[in-house]
Parts: sequence; C-alpha cells; structure tokens
Amino acid sequence: MSHDVARELLSRYPLVDGHNDLAWAMRLQAGYDFERLDIAVPQPTLHTDIPKLREGGVGAQFWSVYVPAYIPDPVTATLEQIDAVHTMVTRYAHTFGLARTADELGVVTADGRIASLLGAEGGHSIDCSLGTLRTLYALGVRYLTLTHNHNIPWADSATDVPAVGGLTAFGEEVVREMNRLGMLVDCSHVSPDTMRSALRVSKSPILFSHSSARALCDHPRNVPDDVLGSLAANGGVCMVTFVPKFVDQAWADWQAEADEAARATGVDTRDIAAGDAFDARWADRHPRPVARLEQVADHIEHVRDVAGIEHVGIGGDYDGTTTLPAGLEDVSCYPALVAELLDRRWSEPDLAALLGGNVIRVLRAAEDTSRSLRELRGPSLRTIVELDG
Repeated sequence: MSHDVARELLSRYPLVDGHNDLAWAMRLQAGYDFERLDIAVPQPTLHTDIPKLREGGVGAQFWSVYVPAYIPDPVTATLEQIDAVHTMVTRYAHTFGLARTADELGVVTADGRIASLLGAEGGHSIDCSLGTLRTLYALGVRYLTLTHNHNIPWADSATDVPAVGGLTAFGEEVVREMNRLGMLVDCSHVSPDTMRSALRVSKSPILFSHSSARALCDHPRNVPDDVLGSLAANGGVCMVTFVPKFVDQAWADWQAEADEAARATGVDTRDIAAGDAFDARWADRHPRPVARLEQVADHIEHVRDVAGIEHVGIGGDYDGTTTLPAGLEDVSCYPALVAELLDRRWSEPDLAALLGGNVIRVLRAAEDTSRSLRELRGPSLRTIVELDG
C-alpha cells in the first residue's frame, strides 16, 4: 500500500503515541539546551525532531519524564524532566500544545499542533509519597509507570528479582490515589504479578505505554496473554513498542546471552547506560539480529486478536532505545507501519482505534472515574510506613 495513502489516513486520524524519551536524550546530549540542539531542524543524533514528527503524522505524544531509579534525588531529576518538556512546548508553541485532558488533546490537534502529554516512568519518581504523586499530577503528568527496571519498595519490576509479589498495600493505595486523580496506571516495566494486582485494584482502565506481546517474543518486559485477555473487562490498552529485543525472539535470545555475559563481568544490566555500553562491545563479536517492521505489525495484530481491537495502540519508545527495527528508524516512519497494516486489510475504523481512538477513550474513562471518586473522598494521607510497616 502506498505511503501516501497511509499519510492521508494519518492526517485524518493523527497518531497518539504512548512513549517517547526525547527529554532524557536532550538531558544527555545537550543539558536540555534547545539552542544547542534545536529540534526545529533535523537532528541526526535524535530519533525525534519536528520535521520527523510532521513527516510521521504524529498528532499527540506522551513525552516520558523518565529518570533512572539509581539517580541521586530522583524526584528533583523528574522535576527537571518535566521542566524540559514544558520548556520545549513553550519554545516551539507553533508546533506543540500542552494537553492535560482528552478534550485539550482534541483542541490542540484540531489546531494542527502536536498535543503534548507527560508520563512519569517509574514509581521511584514519587519517593513513596502520595503528596509527590499529586504534585506530579498538578504539573501535568498523566500516567505513572509503576516501576522501571528496578523493584521499588511497593511494586515488583519485570526485570528484577520478585520481592513483594506484585503490589504491597501501599502500592494498592498508590493505584487508588491515581484513580482518584485521573492519572493513568501504566503497567509497562512491571512484573506479571504487578500487572494482575493493578488490574484487580484499579477502577480505571490501565495502560501499557510501551510493551509488546510475550507470546511472540518471550521477554519479561512483554505482556502475557492472560493479562492481554483481561484488558477487555478492564477497558485498558496495550501500546505496542518497537524495541527490537521486545519484538524479535532472535534478538531477545541474543540479549539474554549478552546480559548473562555482562553480569559475569559485574555489569548491572538494569542500568541502561552500562548495559548499552556492554552490548556495543558484545556486538563486535556477536552480530545483532535484525528486527523488522513486519514483526511490529505481528505484535499489533496479536494484541488485537487476544485483547480486542479496542485495546491496542502504539508506543514506539523512540529516543529510549539505541536500536530499532528495519523500516522504523525514527518517528518519521509511522506511515510505513500504517501502510503495512493497510496491506493486511485493516479497516479504516480499526486503524482509527489503533492510532489514537483507544487511548483517548482510556483518558476519558480515567477522567470520568476521577470525577466520581473525588465526590466520595479527598486526597489519601496514608503512608508506606503505616500500610507496609
């Protein structure tokens, strides 16, 4: 199918992508200085800049305000990330508009700009404080990924040794407070038991902002079929990601071998920078496999088939990974993925749901739940010491 047809479809149903790490890339490459790294012009060291976003048909983006779990003072670092996104939206106001609600998302995209939402990646960013959670919400954060690569005191990560069996009592209180606020519960990065706990506790639909299907690629970051099957009753959405080791089984196997070798030399593979550096050296002697755009489409179709068409979306994770599948090298490539799905005879209504309709519905559902819960109770003052001992 012609990419021109795909672009025309994206012009009518702009993509709402679940996860992009441009803010962290700007921290590493330019200290958040948009004078040094002006995204108004093509930037070869980034997956994301304004020309690429326009070429890709991106209508709305959840910008990750990620910081590593091991960084000193993660709350301050998260606030710096939030500040960077606000600075970007203000500096490039002709391109971006901040969106805190589904209605604001619609207003910004109708104006021809890219709606900019914020997602915090990892519960370490709230430092076991519901007051900090509420402050992030007040600053525009609309999802919290419950963990990143490390366990936190109240939730288990997919890539750490299980410690609490999912969510603790305080973890459940975090989910309840997120429901009251209208902040989406993001279960990417968490263990399957944490996913199941969140599904049990949450009154709002949950989100996977950037995860793929474990049945197709057996990596712990992916979502098992039983959890995907639960999304229909919950109303949630799994936004399929492009990270090769989550997409291609050969790559996942390669990564497992590299991780084992890294750990044998004392490298903590949960540390992304250290892991990436080791992987680059490992690849010199053990060439990486090649993941393909078609495999991403396979994951999208698997999530659709197991969870239902109302429960699948796209969360590329651009600028959050050093490698990408062939055909999806940067954010300009979304039309190629849409063209592949058109070749697979996806209907226009189904593509409209995938590209943005589903996650907008989830945003609205979270807002509706919040309105109901705020009438019943005020902010939770419970603490981790009180609930978990």
